[in-house]
Amino acid sequence: MAARISPPSIYRPPAASLRFVPVYLRNLLVWRKLAAASVLGNIADPLITLVAFGYGMGQLLREVQGVPYIVFLAGGAVCMSTAMAASFEALYSAFSRMHVQRTWESILNAPLELDDVIVAEWLWAATKSAFSGVAILLVIFALGVSREPTLLLVVPLILLAGLTFSAIGLCFNALARGYDFFTYYFTLVLTPMTFLSGVYYPIDRFPDWLAAIAAFLPLTAAVELVRPLVLGRLPEQVWPQLALLFGYAAAAFWTALVLTRRRFVA
Repeated sequence: MAARISPPSIYRPPAASLRFVPVYLRNLLVWRKLAAASVLGNIADPLITLVAFGYGMGQLLREVQGVPYIVFLAGGAVCMSTAMAASFEALYSAFSRMHVQRTWESILNAPLELDDVIVAEWLWAATKSAFSGVAILLVIFALGVSREPTLLLVVPLILLAGLTFSAIGLCFNALARGYDFFTYYFTLVLTPMTFLSGVYYPIDRFPDWLAAIAAFLPLTAAVELVRPLVLGRLPEQVWPQLALLFGYAAAAFWTALVLTRRRFVA
């Protein structure tokens, strides 16, 4: 009697392979057809926030932490744009390919593993969010809000933030049964995080208990790294904030991998 072969554990390490590249390029080629509309859609909300709040509230609130309010807001707008774009791609677009269009199932007929598809979706969502974050950065430069040389250092941080929020989004994507499920993520997770992470105002104005919670949010870490660079100076605490973002990205990606494997096995 032949021995029964147990299926591989869903908790196994991710399969290291470059086979994700064709899947990544496939998403890029599809996106190129709607690139302008896609980027505009992703940056619309942060751009409106930057202009309306920056110039509107800036007339009432002249300075925050010694700088004009629109300059203070600019760093948060870059991070918010990145987080929003990464979340939309890792949720709505990835869910469409996974569940509605069944693109993932078609791809898996090729000599690819599910891990390759997940890695490709993760990196693609981060790339697309980087486009949006850089677009806001270019608007900041064009409007003269900031033209500091340190703006160049913001670009790799945008990509890191994109990787973090893409991984978080893929966790919820693996749990979703329909598009309505994503409302919970935006309403209960991303929107409160935006208000608690120092995008609009300094977190040191919060009560101590709330400031302590806000300090451990991934968006707070991104804002704390990006805002000083927009102002033309280096962040005071680089390594703790980088470690927090890397930790969130790694933990969320691992969770997304496990949850997606479980979904496809089931």
